[in-house]
Amino acid sequence: MSKLLIFVALLAGTVAIIPSAELEPVQAGHSKKVFMITDMEGVDGIFDEELQCVPWKSPRWEESLKLLTGEIHAAVDGLYQGGATEVVVCDGHWAGSNLSVLDIDPRARLLTGKIPRSFTLDRSYCAMIFIGQHAMAGAKDGILGHTEDPEGIQNVWVNNMPVGEIGLNLMVAASSGIPTIMLAGDTAACRELHGLVPQAECAEVKSGVSRTGGLMLSHSSACALIREKCRRAVQRLGEFEPYQIREPVEIKVEYTTVGTRELPPQEGVERVNDRTRIIRGNNFMDAWYKF
Repeated sequence: MSKLLIFVALLAGTVAIIPSAELEPVQAGHSKKVFMITDMEGVDGIFDEELQCVPWKSPRWEESLKLLTGEIHAAVDGLYQGGATEVVVCDGHWAGSNLSVLDIDPRARLLTGKIPRSFTLDRSYCAMIFIGQHAMAGAKDGILGHTEDPEGIQNVWVNNMPVGEIGLNLMVAASSGIPTIMLAGDTAACRELHGLVPQAECAEVKSGVSRTGGLMLSHSSACALIREKCRRAVQRLGEFEPYQIREPVEIKVEYTTVGTRELPPQEGVERVNDRTRIIRGNNFMDAWYKF
């Protein structure tokens, strides 16, 4: 079986799986190896960035890490109950230096630390899931919603459709023939994924009443829900296809006033105004490389 050369870029919570060649969709019967992207802002019990989410600096960071690790344990357990043969957990919060091998389920492998520019995934990967995922910037009642850099990026659109980290990661995975089948996060994040993959399994572990507050499940209840949704997602794998992106592709980025930056001059990149750039490509990855 041929292998896929990819780049894994941990950029403010966005993991880019970049294919080196055109690929056919993964077939459900070929493998049950799952790629799990983790983040912090969508974890049950998390509602304040400074108080809880800054690695090793927030007053409640140790508690936050326990909450995230508990959700990862539940997800790994559910994936294996559903028939997964292997699980790779990607440490996707901040610079990817949060999780410890002391605490990760021994059935999983942890992708963490400083990731090299290239990384190899073979065709055994059959699906991608999100654990602890937040909604896009500006999402209604999305707890700590943002898109990549909360201080630098205001909005992102793909083919005139607003997207956040969920959509961007989903589209990158789809470019490798990998479907997205499950998400654990708040109600706004689940709504965001269902807008792209209506049949996806979602564990709504909290529901926002503002950007910094919401109704939370107990940790044990959240973990039980995540376990069940992961189990169902793998069992239903044959119902999923990689997300289809209309080509050619246009990515529009609106930066904040403090985040405005100049992209290097290149074909396919248009400066609309001081804060907005349009990036065009023959396909999603062509545009993504330029972004």
